Amino acid sequence: MPPEPAAGGAAHHHRALELLYASAPINRQFDSRLEIVAPGHARIRFGVAERFFHAAGAAHGTIYFKMLDDAAFYAANSLVSDRFLLTTAFNLHFTAPVRTGTLVAEGRWVSGKRRVFIAEAHLTDEDGEEVGRGTGTFLRSHIPLSSLPGYRNGG
Repeated sequence: MPPEPAAGGAAHHHRALELLYASAPINRQFDSRLEIVAPGHARIRFGVAERFFHAAGAAHGTIYFKMLDDAAFYAANSLVSDRFLLTTAFNLHFTAPVRTGTLVAEGRWVSGKRRVFIAEAHLTDEDGEEVGRGTGTFLRSHIPLSSLPGYRNGG
């Protein structure tokens, strides 16, 4: 079971994390949207275009990593309302090539309740077929979420 949501309302924290994701400069480069579905569960929809292809005509691995890391990260950070988490390790498995279309990354908290969190993510294509998966370890940082310009207490 995930840790209990922080006092003050999980829904406000989750909306603030969605705003934080949208405000990150890197995310202006992509057609993507984060949704915190529930405590410990995040979903990202991501549009893949040819500009993300490697020389052999499929999405470069950085796209897989970005989506899987972000989904797992936000699943874990949805359980921490005071501090920004940091990715300390991430294992990635490619299971199929990605071309254009919309991908969905589903991240879920696995374990950890205080300092270190583990979360996993699965990446599926428009047909619901898995194209990648990963597991990450995330560490509670000294950075208060409230100090980050994109994080607003629920908007």
